[in-house]
Amino acid sequence: MKKWFSAALAALMTVSLAACGNNTAPAESAPAATQEAAAPTESAAENEAESVPAESAAADAEGAALKIAIVSSPSGVDDGSFNEDNYNGILSFIEKNPASTVNPVKEPTGDTAAAVQAVADIVADYDAIVCCGFQFAGIAQVAQDNPDVKFILVDSFPSDAEGNEVEVENIYAMQFAEQESGFFAGMAAALETATNKVASVHGIAYPSNVNYQYGFECGVKYINETEGKSVEVVEIASYAGTDVTNANVGGNYVNSFSDEATGKVVGNALIGEGCDIIFVAAGASGNGVFTAAKEAEGVKVIGCDVDQYDDGANGDSNVVLTSGLKVMHSNVERVLGEIADGSFKGANVVLTAETDSTGYVSASDRCQLSADTIAKIDEAYAKVKSGEIVPAANFNGITPESFEVAK
Repeated sequence: MKKWFSAALAALMTVSLAACGNNTAPAESAPAATQEAAAPTESAAENEAESVPAESAAADAEGAALKIAIVSSPSGVDDGSFNEDNYNGILSFIEKNPASTVNPVKEPTGDTAAAVQAVADIVADYDAIVCCGFQFAGIAQVAQDNPDVKFILVDSFPSDAEGNEVEVENIYAMQFAEQESGFFAGMAAALETATNKVASVHGIAYPSNVNYQYGFECGVKYINETEGKSVEVVEIASYAGTDVTNANVGGNYVNSFSDEATGKVVGNALIGEGCDIIFVAAGASGNGVFTAAKEAEGVKVIGCDVDQYDDGANGDSNVVLTSGLKVMHSNVERVLGEIADGSFKGANVVLTAETDSTGYVSASDRCQLSADTIAKIDEAYAKVKSGEIVPAANFNGITPESFEVAK
């Protein structure tokens, strides 16, 4: 699989952007992290003298003094989703290590070559660089040329000039089993729907987004078979996605992580088809789906990557049912700690429910799930954690059609 996936990645490196958009274990969730973010720079060229120290009550405490940069997609570190969760991990580290600083760098085009160049432009100025998204896979050579700088790569593994996956001593690359969080979202949608029609909306068919889609479809299938329901996952053919191997994966794709207008169009189209619950894994494009839900009657959304309950506020009500979580912030903070204490080791890792790195929001003040739904999802969470349930993913050899429900 690596060989043909790598070839696809090499082709993709001439195209565009990445990312969707976390928090805790299944039985509870913390409120969204406070937004202390400084305004992100528009490009790497604008980053000089922009380092922003995070405020802390323990400002006089001893701690590491890392110069950190975070390089993200056009939606920036205040996207309320994927990028922001990574940024919050840095801010949490700095709160405990107030001598450290962070500079947000927003690569404005989303082009993969530009993303790598944005990192190359600043590499000499930092001790650690966090790269957010699939589009940064090509940083391997930059890292190898700068062995004293440590890199955290989120949502991708590094690749060489031919697109082959490589491991680099100074890159800690983390991917997540998004299909697990998507599975919990699908279960929630299928258990809570009144119309028996649900859907998911995505940005670009990068592996992380396809994982969410496939997991969601498996979650719905699981409830249909275990609960005797007949919930339909609605897909509009004109919005079908094409993954990095050029395979048609179906689903509903905006084809951008920063097109709120088209996100609203897709959301309205699905609502018009009768969907009353929509899982939104589309970065800033998902804001349009949220707007569509707020303007409709009886429609709920499921957030993605982070706890998006606050984004669902709609007058005296809220449109967010729950959120599927990808726990990036705590993992980013953990690796920065390893850089600071000298225990850092480069690796390519996939983080799963086994380390509480995937999940969903079930805290009573942050979701609108019934107690029965939470109990059923928690039971399934334990089975996912143990490996008894393995949802389909873009490249794990399982499709939503072949996913078998363990009974």
